[in-house]
Amino acid sequence: MNLRNGKVYLVGAGPGDPKLCTLKAVECIQRADVLVYDRLVHSSILKHARPDAELIYVGKASSDHTMRQEDINRLLADKAKEGKTVTRLKGGDPFVFGRGGEEAELLVQEGVPFEIVPGITSAIAVPAYAGIPVTHRKICSTLGIITGHEDPGKTESSIKWDKIATGIDTMVFLMGVENLSNIVAGLLDNGRSADTPIALIRWGTRANQETLVGTLRDIIEKVNKTGFKSPAVTVVGDVVRLRDTLRWFDNRPLFGKKVLVTRSREQASVLTEALQELGAEVIEFPVIKIVPPADWAPVDEAVGKIGSFDWLIFTSANGVDRLAVRLLETGRDVRALAGPKIAAIGPATAEALESLGMRVDYVPNEFVAEAVVKQFPEEVRGKRILLARAGAAREVLPEKLAERGAEVTVATVYETVLEDSNAAEVKQMLSDGEIDIVTFTSSSTVKNFAALVGSNGKLSIPESVTVACIGPVTAKTAEDSGLKPDVVAGEYTIEGLVSALSTRLSELD
Repeated sequence: MNLRNGKVYLVGAGPGDPKLCTLKAVECIQRADVLVYDRLVHSSILKHARPDAELIYVGKASSDHTMRQEDINRLLADKAKEGKTVTRLKGGDPFVFGRGGEEAELLVQEGVPFEIVPGITSAIAVPAYAGIPVTHRKICSTLGIITGHEDPGKTESSIKWDKIATGIDTMVFLMGVENLSNIVAGLLDNGRSADTPIALIRWGTRANQETLVGTLRDIIEKVNKTGFKSPAVTVVGDVVRLRDTLRWFDNRPLFGKKVLVTRSREQASVLTEALQELGAEVIEFPVIKIVPPADWAPVDEAVGKIGSFDWLIFTSANGVDRLAVRLLETGRDVRALAGPKIAAIGPATAEALESLGMRVDYVPNEFVAEAVVKQFPEEVRGKRILLARAGAAREVLPEKLAERGAEVTVATVYETVLEDSNAAEVKQMLSDGEIDIVTFTSSSTVKNFAALVGSNGKLSIPESVTVACIGPVTAKTAEDSGLKPDVVAGEYTIEGLVSALSTRLSELD
């Protein structure tokens, strides 16, 4: 073995759902100098790669190979011989019809060290996501995993149809849509009942999963009628009948919906995960970026005389996080905020404060300025109030407090600026009808979205797109920008927005 060689990791990326990618697989992706991947690898999995990694796409769609298998084998060896760490990322498991064995054989011949990292195979995971267990104690005792696309160089099929047609309870065919007529014929001609259930599951475990169920008698007719295409997993056997009872993935309230999340990159994950839990396919399009204020001096001065204030009000979790970071940067911590009572606008803001060990004295029931002032727990006249917020926030809160006799000091602890994002791509997706829902979590997201996607600050999007806003203030900004909000959350939180959106869509069904 040449010790100057790099190393190759033959890695299974799982069946499609990025969260089914193993920890070991993620480690190998992060370690790679070169990442070689195919069509069935979810794009978000590639985000684990280092910024300086070389990414090489090698295709592998049915009947349309970007690179021949022999060339892929050689590529892996050559890159490793340059002393690089190479991760070969394959959909499913590398050794379950993934040609990992062929790649490993050449690496052995070339003296290149390698490791095999198993992945969750689509043969098991995809049926599970369709509500079909491939084995069941009362129904099925044998399971066969069969290629639906044999080596075209073979002179005859090596599949023993006369043995498997009636000898295996559940059969899972991988990549067999183009060859479906031969599969059905092979089973029927060798004694399998025409009434045997069969399911085709396309893009399994992903938000755009599609399932077509029939019998060996009628499945080809159904495929032709619907235009069902690859890539798909085919399941044959009585376990398919369990789908009606065990279906769980593709009957969630937002399943099949493409949702555009316009929240900042730092905050998007919370909303993204909540939407994905309900079955949505989320496209993150951060239109705002959180940055420090141009001048920290007013904030530092206010914190230096914190004892002179009666109340400290935080309007967002961002404000809490940014002020906490500033305190650490200047050699202090949250003890420097001791003295005034603490108010938090919204449960997320309160949670951020409590995570720092700070007790919150007041959280209003509604999270808009007018309600904050109206519900204030004590008379504000003569009180000195420090308001920690974004620089471009509405002036309603300090103005209303001042009208009631409070002395208000505004401390800008962060700014929201326009995020330089892939606006052209999103604009095209909206135009092509590829977006079902757009979410807005603040007036800033509306304004920046309009600046990026609209014309002269005004928006025009297809009527079929559902516009969801986190509250009435954001909804008003949307209306001013030319949009008609379809969903306005009653509780002005991420949870409230997701709940309102789910309710709206269930009412439309």
